[in-house]
Amino acid sequence: MSTPRLHPDTIAAVRDRADIVDIVSEHVVLKKQGKDYVGLCPFHDDKSPSFSVSPTKQFYYCFSCGAGGNTYKFLMELGQRSFTDVVLDLAKRYQVPVKTLEPEKRQELQRQLTLREQLYEILAVTTSFYEHALRRPDGAAALTYLTAQRGLTDETIQQFQLGYAPGGWQTLYAYLVEQKQFPVALVEKAGLIVPRTSGSGYYDRFRDRLMIPIHDTRGRVIGFGGRGLTDDAKPKYLNSPDTELFDKGQTLYGLDKARPAIAKQDRAVIVEGYFDVIALHAAGSPTAVAALGTAVNANQVRQLLRYTESKQVILNFDADAAGVKAAQRAIGEVEAMAYRGEVQLRVLNIPEGKDPDEYLQHHPIEAYQALLDHAPLWIDWQIQQIVAGRDLSQADQFQQSSQAIVELLSEIANADTRTHYVRQCAEMFSNGDGRLVPLLAENLMVQVRRQRRSPQGETARPRLSFTQTSTLEEAEAALLRVFIHSAEHRPEVTTVLDSRDLQFSFSHHRALWQTLRSQAAAPPDELIGWLRDRTAESAALAQTQHLFYLDEKSRRDVLRAPLVIRAAAACIEQTLCEKRYRHFLQLWSESSHTQTAEQLAYYQNQIYAEKRRIAELEKERQTTFEDLARLPWVGVDG
Repeated sequence: MSTPRLHPDTIAAVRDRADIVDIVSEHVVLKKQGKDYVGLCPFHDDKSPSFSVSPTKQFYYCFSCGAGGNTYKFLMELGQRSFTDVVLDLAKRYQVPVKTLEPEKRQELQRQLTLREQLYEILAVTTSFYEHALRRPDGAAALTYLTAQRGLTDETIQQFQLGYAPGGWQTLYAYLVEQKQFPVALVEKAGLIVPRTSGSGYYDRFRDRLMIPIHDTRGRVIGFGGRGLTDDAKPKYLNSPDTELFDKGQTLYGLDKARPAIAKQDRAVIVEGYFDVIALHAAGSPTAVAALGTAVNANQVRQLLRYTESKQVILNFDADAAGVKAAQRAIGEVEAMAYRGEVQLRVLNIPEGKDPDEYLQHHPIEAYQALLDHAPLWIDWQIQQIVAGRDLSQADQFQQSSQAIVELLSEIANADTRTHYVRQCAEMFSNGDGRLVPLLAENLMVQVRRQRRSPQGETARPRLSFTQTSTLEEAEAALLRVFIHSAEHRPEVTTVLDSRDLQFSFSHHRALWQTLRSQAAAPPDELIGWLRDRTAESAALAQTQHLFYLDEKSRRDVLRAPLVIRAAAACIEQTLCEKRYRHFLQLWSESSHTQTAEQLAYYQNQIYAEKRRIAELEKERQTTFEDLARLPWVGVDG
């Protein structure tokens, strides 16, 4: 069924109503510069603001990559969407009546409203339902919890649209399906009801829970977090499942409200829970966001970097063991970005082990802001964690600490920064004896240099790199790009992944791979067109759309597919081996006298086995790079 043609009056009315600065500022941090606005270009890896938006001309232009156009062009290029879809979306947003060239097809156009728009409506109605239920008698316990235990005002409760899910098995089902007449299949797709395992019918996913709506960056509800109100509620927090609208691994709670403050204060704060975000916003520190029950990942951090020029992101997790572990996981996700200077990562552990919500109950917001101002850089925090609780006067603990610090500092690319930290750590290890500082600094520097030169050394942590300057993410992208653009090499990609039991580490790559395997027989042009259509419906696929296009370098990589596949697979497997290596090394180093000699021997054998495999893979990769270097240069046109 073809899409009806839009009337020129509708196109013109939407163009006149939609302000390009408002539209672009939802995706780019814009700063006023004279009559225009400037920011980092969203269409290429922009290091300094080269993207200009003119409110008078209603036009954008990038002086670096040449991208330019009006509001329609911006949204079409950014989301790989059709002109009609963009106009319809803006018409709905700005409440512009839609007319078609064929009046008799107007009803047909209405029937073609996307699944996403219907889901947005269902979730908005559900939010209002929960808000209303909070004020009814059966929501009294939830309301008391918010006001008495959490100390929230009515204004804050309304600002975050907090509500209550009644305890009945089909209360929401009856309201949405029977009263509001929403199709049951769509209510299920929204993640609000669950089919019964035995018999027919559905039951409400959320029952007798305090409901916290989760919004996208445009303020639309895309899912919910439900907190149990009784001690025996399992789980304590229940999130919506992943849907067409909601991907918890790609979503940050509170970002819709935090964006302006992040841009103004030039920093973002990531906390652990919903109520930490709510408490900070209510107290006057509205730069806080939270991950949704998963470790903070690189894509979530990249979302925040759109809104801060300084690239400052502060992790404020609890100071207890679980909070420290969460901070370590988050650092591991963005460590490569931090080493490259793409993010100025800091870590704040509040004194006395409190979370922000608890801290604000006894301290003014100014005290919390002061803690943020003095939060240490992630490397300083890592150093603190390495030596915490260790007696550096004991030889074994001194050795363990110094080795861990050597591994940490060896990844720093900037020589001046390395020297700074080597000197700092030498002073720490000297235990106040200034005569030892030069000797300790020299010893640390020698070890750091040795590890940087020889990643296969006895104490080295193998490096993650696909080429000299790229990352594991690019290695995975190379395999996916070959699969998309070279049908003849698809079996080779599939075979190398299956035979070596390799998995994609990044969630958006996993989502794309699952999609690609179902379309393995499609010619490249058809496959790419089909993928572009899917990106509008999938946030994960939207992150991979750069793989659908080839520049000069990536075109050459596709032409040299067998060698690229071999190098990429070796990189991915090496990463898995490194994780296992570190795991068994940690088990061995933390082993106690209660463990048997057989267990210790097992750990050692696994460590040596992974180490040998890492060396083999490094050799394989180096050989592959040499083979690539010997190939004659192949032009773009073949």
